Amino acid sequence: MTDTAVIQVKPGLGDTIWHLPFVRAIATHSPKGRVVFLSPPTSLARELLAAEPAVSEVAYFRHGGNELERGLNLIRLVRLLRSYRFRQIWILDRTTRPAVAARLAGISKRIGLGLGAQRFWITNPGINRKYFHAFPIDWLKQLMIAQGVPLSSTEPNLTVSDAARAAIDARFGALPRPWLVLGTGASHPSKEWLESHWQRLLHLLRPQFAGTVFLIGGPALAPRAMRLIEASDSGAVNACDLPVMQSAALLKRADLYAGPDSGPLNLAAAVGTRAIGLFGETPPLRYTQFIEVLRADDGGTSPVERIAPERLLALLQERLASI
Repeated sequence: MTDTAVIQVKPGLGDTIWHLPFVRAIATHSPKGRVVFLSPPTSLARELLAAEPAVSEVAYFRHGGNELERGLNLIRLVRLLRSYRFRQIWILDRTTRPAVAARLAGISKRIGLGLGAQRFWITNPGINRKYFHAFPIDWLKQLMIAQGVPLSSTEPNLTVSDAARAAIDARFGALPRPWLVLGTGASHPSKEWLESHWQRLLHLLRPQFAGTVFLIGGPALAPRAMRLIEASDSGAVNACDLPVMQSAALLKRADLYAGPDSGPLNLAAAVGTRAIGLFGETPPLRYTQFIEVLRADDGGTSPVERIAPERLLALLQERLASI
């Protein structure tokens, strides 16, 4: 068991991924070289980090909800932290409740950003308040600098197990290459590309693409993927049934990925696969060299649906031609 905890409160798969380099840096700087990672269950951290040497264990906690639920979740988090008897905890967000829970749990060293009310509950000075409205990744960079923790890179370099790779090779290994993976869903409607856009893209791709197109996004998107495949007559492969780490293995084997700002986009970058990210009004991800941003306009103020299928097709053709 380790004496160091790292807690992050954001709910998404992608949030686990972009936090990973900071978790590794903290683990390297910790007495036992490993940490317990705490995050919400929707982050899928337990699956994603199963093969991560810097993480000894993933523990789930619930963070959101109404006022009553938040109060109950705070009590549960205090109990969880007490059960581990951590000596130190790193809080990778500016929210206050994890810092309160850590203090109530008797953790003597509580390292956090110190932005807002959190500064009253941590034991380090925190980062400069001028970063209050900065991007979260910039908060954490400043925290590493302030704590003297070297951060060599923000590339996640997610470890994919041999078993997950073998499962993908056994199921899809005979399919023609190159492999293009498309992620057709997103965590919020504002990030979604229109279903009609995906249908047109698949229809346009078929006569000129000799490889294999896969659709991923999790079991909930399987019916949508089937509709798209049938409506476009594209012959694409519905791979939405894959467990998350087999999706990572598929992306690792793939030649190119495209999709909106979502977990699969982060997952593609995490395994080092070139990815085209569709962005509308949300800021582009900039922690990795593997994501190429395609925006609705240069200013980034237009909905993502204004990216025409033909624009993405032209970019896909250009990138696939260089493979």
